[in-house]
Amino acid sequence: MNPHHIFLTGGTGYIGSRLASILIARGHHVAALTRDQSRHKLPENCRVVCGNALDGDSYAAAAGGADTFVHLIGVSHPSPAKARQFIEVDLKSAQEAIRVAIAVRVRHFVYLSVAQPAPVMHAYIEARRAGEQLLRESGLDATIVRPWYVLGPGHRWPYILLPLYAVAKLFPSTRDSAQRLAPVTLRQMLRTLEMAVDNPPTGMRIFEAPQIRGF
Repeated sequence: MNPHHIFLTGGTGYIGSRLASILIARGHHVAALTRDQSRHKLPENCRVVCGNALDGDSYAAAAGGADTFVHLIGVSHPSPAKARQFIEVDLKSAQEAIRVAIAVRVRHFVYLSVAQPAPVMHAYIEARRAGEQLLRESGLDATIVRPWYVLGPGHRWPYILLPLYAVAKLFPSTRDSAQRLAPVTLRQMLRTLEMAVDNPPTGMRIFEAPQIRGF
């Protein structure tokens, strides 16, 4: 495996902080965007890039030389009440990240999206869908990862819903949505992202929840 030069946004978040450590341990070179007050959350041997995820010009120079861009920025604890933030943060940060990735000639863009369609969280889904469309129009080789909910430390309440998903999978009318919207584990997400970085595609590749659970 050849090491990649990775630019990571969301590197101090729930998934990103763990992913950065994994990628570094695998021999990749990781530069992570962070606010100055959060730089201590990044792992050792991670290159710290202080900037603003909503302003690509604040980190474009630091992203130069990266062959892989992993974009994990998003509003924490999404809820229907945060519809405006999904546009102002989730979509805006994706717009800036894709713009920078094109400018610095990144070869592979990894985008954390969301399972779709779904009966709830329409504003959240629309913001992520718009990000996906920008990525399609960019011409970048890309991996889109679409979980609905990620189970892990501090994110365990949906375990009580797992029996309901299991029952829904038994019926043809609900089977597809149950498979698409059933939670994935943090470990499965990290392995999916790790695999995506190690094996860049030609064109666009999408991992839905059933594929994520296979890792």
